[in-house]
Amino acid sequence: MKKNNNQYCVGLQPLLLSGLIITSSTLLADDVSKYGVNKKPHFIRGDIIETYYDGITDDLATAGLGVSGLQLFDGPVPDDRLNPTTAELRRLAIHTNYRALIDPTTAGGFGRIYGPNIKADGSVGQGLVSGYEVLGYAGPLNITMMVQIPDSFDPDEPCIVTAPSSNSRGVYGAIGTVGEWGLKNNCAITYTDAGKGSSAYSLQNHKATLIDGRLEDADIALHDAHFIPKLSDERREQYNEQFPHRVAFKHAHSQKNTQRLWGKSVLQSIKFAFYILNEKYGKIDGKGRHRKTIRPDNTIVIASSVSNGGGASVMAAEQDWQGLIDGVAVSEPNVTPIYNPSFSIVQGDAEPLFNHSLSLADYGTLLNIYQSCANAAPENANAPFVLPQFGVIPCSVLHNKGLLQSTTLAEQSTEAQKVINDYGILHEQNIVQPSHWNISIPQAIAVNYPNSHGRFSVAKNLCGYSFAAVDDNNRPTELPAVVHNEYFSRSTGIPPVAGIVLVNNNSLGGASENTVSISPSSGQFDQNIDGALCLRTLVTGVDVLDENNNISKQQKRYHRRIQKGIHQIRATGKLRGKPAIFVTGRSDGILAPNHSSRAYFGLNKLTDHSSRLHYYEVVNAHHLDALNAFPGFNNRYVPLHHYFLESLDLMFDHLKNGTTLPASQVVRPIPRGLGTDNSVSDLEIAVHLPAIAAKPHAQNLIEFKDHQVRIPD
Repeated sequence: MKKNNNQYCVGLQPLLLSGLIITSSTLLADDVSKYGVNKKPHFIRGDIIETYYDGITDDLATAGLGVSGLQLFDGPVPDDRLNPTTAELRRLAIHTNYRALIDPTTAGGFGRIYGPNIKADGSVGQGLVSGYEVLGYAGPLNITMMVQIPDSFDPDEPCIVTAPSSNSRGVYGAIGTVGEWGLKNNCAITYTDAGKGSSAYSLQNHKATLIDGRLEDADIALHDAHFIPKLSDERREQYNEQFPHRVAFKHAHSQKNTQRLWGKSVLQSIKFAFYILNEKYGKIDGKGRHRKTIRPDNTIVIASSVSNGGGASVMAAEQDWQGLIDGVAVSEPNVTPIYNPSFSIVQGDAEPLFNHSLSLADYGTLLNIYQSCANAAPENANAPFVLPQFGVIPCSVLHNKGLLQSTTLAEQSTEAQKVINDYGILHEQNIVQPSHWNISIPQAIAVNYPNSHGRFSVAKNLCGYSFAAVDDNNRPTELPAVVHNEYFSRSTGIPPVAGIVLVNNNSLGGASENTVSISPSSGQFDQNIDGALCLRTLVTGVDVLDENNNISKQQKRYHRRIQKGIHQIRATGKLRGKPAIFVTGRSDGILAPNHSSRAYFGLNKLTDHSSRLHYYEVVNAHHLDALNAFPGFNNRYVPLHHYFLESLDLMFDHLKNGTTLPASQVVRPIPRGLGTDNSVSDLEIAVHLPAIAAKPHAQNLIEFKDHQVRIPD
């Protein structure tokens, strides 16, 4: 437990920081000689941008929209969509990112059970929060950092919560998850896009995104651009002649494998937060210098966030040799543990799984081959958003290539589903996955992560894939100005999203949107089986169509590059004795628990002898709560977000008051179900959301025994 015992003397001195007047305590030099001078971190480059939000006309949490504005389906459109202002882009980005990760419906709990208006003291309102927002770049990759300091922040009891973005989102990506919780608990929130970010660079018009979302000519923006790919003007012109209208993205095309930097980015964001807090609240010596009076030893620091952001905070905790972080509380973290064959994972009475800890690129490229066929499986007939007719051709093509042995559609699709589940992907996710396929989540993952891990240039068009806007005939077309202007605000991750789609350059008849393209090898609309098999070969080093595995020298070289990148992002499982909580939904259709949370739990228990990791697996919960707003999801699933917030409460109480964290357990919420008239009741805590048990029943305990991670059914 950390305490801040700083005593502030009478007297205030104004400080001019980047154009804003703020106040700090003034002390004699010898009163603060024990504190180091507060200095701008060496990794922060360029200007630091500060803005104060009054909590009336605009605010930190909702950009002035309030709960009612966030619930509107349509975001706030800029007055002039060809020249949007920074404030308009920010407001739209916050609206987009809030709704991307949570169920925004009142029936689903928003505004009643969770949301910015639900205060820690139980009071409600619109959820507007006044305070400072500070933006800066961490060099040399221009990783975006942002610190929000609510006016309720107490320098005598300081706390900081990390909020790295999920998916490939920009710096506002975690504002509706951990950001909301931190602001309501009077903590400073330190955000980072961790080298991803929702900016789109157009190779055709050579425009790049600035830190505040505005577009600028890349030759003018230069080092102020969020991302410009490494291409000479000559090479870019050549590429544009052959592949016009294409778009590049930092996560996929930076050629830096930025996932290996996620942990470092979070640690830098914490240091940035300490710097900003001490510029605002730090004691001032006789020379007018701010001192480091808010420090790691007197500040509670929780590493948090969800999905990719959760994985980033876990990696930060592993790399935290300076003791910046006190505890970890993450939801569905994207962690890829080092594979240790000495332990297995067992759910209920199932056979032990030893083939765990696979990378997202690995099982993502498997799904990219088989899921379109598995959508047609009889067991998925009632899955939400399922389009089984689209699985007919992929099933027949997989059979013709020898990848499925069955002969009827029902048998082939069932066989495809079995291939997926035999790879350690839980049966509980099967009914979720068709919806993910039909909004191109597996396809996007399968393209993005091999590109990133292998550090491939956008000009490589790995396996014939690229990104572009398309016309009514699904052909690449000029990126509309409105789409590009608002992409920073409307993007929720990896394309296809916000008007930019995945393109199959090799489609018969010319480049086409991926899902309606025609594969040269089959001559059919098989959702690009050629590209999918190519990616699979590059990730695994195995050509599943060639029994002798006669892959080319280039394929072998690319495979080694991708595997090197995957090795660089693997987690050690060692959290340096920090208390930690993982919350994961058993029906997660994006990050397979056996290859992420469960596997990390086992590795941690096996290798970290001072382990304080607590794992809470929630049944009837999945990865994307936003889908719970729709029929087919609302009756089956509860918000995992609720349990993430509970885990943050538990961790904060543990660090502040020394309370005991509950043992690892399966949590069993009750779905809302369908009424006799097919209606769905409102979500209620007392009815549907049992708390994480302080003393879980033996039948719900998750344990690590005899080199097994044991998960109750």
